[in-house]
Amino acid sequence: MIIAEQKQVPMDEAEYKSNRQHKDGVFKLLFSKPEILRELYSAVEGVELPQDKAIDINTISGVLVKGMKNDISFTIDNRLIVMVEHQSTIGANLPLKLFKYIEKVYDKIIDYRKVHIRPLIKIPKPEFIVLYNGKDPFPENRTLKLSDAFMEREDLSGDKDRLTLELAVRVYNINHGQNKEIQEKCVALNGYSFFIEKIREYQRSGITLEKAVEAAVKYCIGNNILKEFLREHGSEVISMMVNEYTTEDFVEAIIESEREEAHAQGHAKGHAQGHVEGRVEVARNALAEGYSTETIQRITGLDIETIKNL
Repeated sequence: MIIAEQKQVPMDEAEYKSNRQHKDGVFKLLFSKPEILRELYSAVEGVELPQDKAIDINTISGVLVKGMKNDISFTIDNRLIVMVEHQSTIGANLPLKLFKYIEKVYDKIIDYRKVHIRPLIKIPKPEFIVLYNGKDPFPENRTLKLSDAFMEREDLSGDKDRLTLELAVRVYNINHGQNKEIQEKCVALNGYSFFIEKIREYQRSGITLEKAVEAAVKYCIGNNILKEFLREHGSEVISMMVNEYTTEDFVEAIIESEREEAHAQGHAKGHAQGHVEGRVEVARNALAEGYSTETIQRITGLDIETIKNL
């Protein structure tokens, strides 16, 4: 989700829980067609994906495990699984998160009853792509690895490079003006980045979030940017963007308030101990409100297993 530059007034609890049921966002809606995914993949990989290579979308559309769903997953020619996530914040645990996701995708496409037979079962090779358009500074691209989280990197022989498991996630900054070569090759991605930047520009002028989104939609249609998409889904896009911005603001406002209270309590218990206990209390309260484990992890800094065991 995108964090609004100017904070909105938080919704009340009932309104927030209603909005939280809205599972899909503008990014997911825009990239929900095989032909657009073909263009996106070709641009990111710097290749020309032939038209005869079939693209089958197998996105995890519901919450399979508490707090778990993904943006886009598709298979190319039954040979390659590509998982694409859209993020406004980049957490160090992204590889672990996607490790859990790919397991669920394989569950959807593999008949595990056959794993006991002698012949080798061929499975599609996975690739993991994250597209970042948050407001914090971030390089044009970065690779995050699951092995960075391993408690012990070297085996008994002292070899630090021999890994039995790895998962690499390529993160690309898609803010307007970043990774120009990729955006020039993918019209939809370039249009989406421009659209988000236009919303932020209108917000900086002091108008409300909803007015900023409406103005950005009108501007983009008038200037042939995502024109057909916005004409077809204009009102839906406005609703989605307002929900995405406002819901994220609500989460930040509530958790920040609880974090400040926990920090104050920490002084009475001893700074170090109180800080840890305060973060745990924030996480416990956020879980009770139904926030995802990933959101809680990002805000509190606690690891996913600790949060799940609260």
